[in-house]
Amino acid sequence: MGNRLTQIATRTGDDGSTGLGDNTRVPKDHLRVHAMGDVDELNSHIGVLLCEPMPAAVRELLVDIQHQLFNLGGELSMPGYTLLKAEALLQLDNALAEHNAALPRLAEFILPAGTRAASQAHVCRTVARRAERAVVALGAQAQINAAPRHYLNRLSDLMFVLARVLNRVDGGDDVYWKSERMARAAAESRD
Repeated sequence: MGNRLTQIATRTGDDGSTGLGDNTRVPKDHLRVHAMGDVDELNSHIGVLLCEPMPAAVRELLVDIQHQLFNLGGELSMPGYTLLKAEALLQLDNALAEHNAALPRLAEFILPAGTRAASQAHVCRTVARRAERAVVALGAQAQINAAPRHYLNRLSDLMFVLARVLNRVDGGDDVYWKSERMARAAAESRD
């Protein structure tokens, strides 16, 4: 494939429309454009996360995820095309199983906090959920493959798990929500 982007400022969007990968034009507030934008934002947040120190295996996984999100965005921009392969979802499932198995069980809800890398992973998690909602909304209006929805759902789960992993890189831990229930349980155990 040759150079596809020969000009960035085309001014064709000045009318409030944007071009899709199949050369059709839609309004910039179209559900498809919202879904594509949320996926693009998620990919950008993962790029910010990659600026942080982390284990090499997590870094490699996140770089692969960035490529898959590009495929997912491409699939959204070209109605009728399939770019996201089953192997991409399998990679997330395997990573979830591997990283989750190494973590202690949760005693309570955790806050999106801790190290900067973990906190950024939580931002990625929330943006992935928003992208998933946008894809679901698009799917209610247009025919789309199920793979993008599945991928984003699994990815948000993985980003939660990776946030927990990243909080432990230098011996840290989750930042637990100080719920009344936990406070009562702790007080009862001291009595």
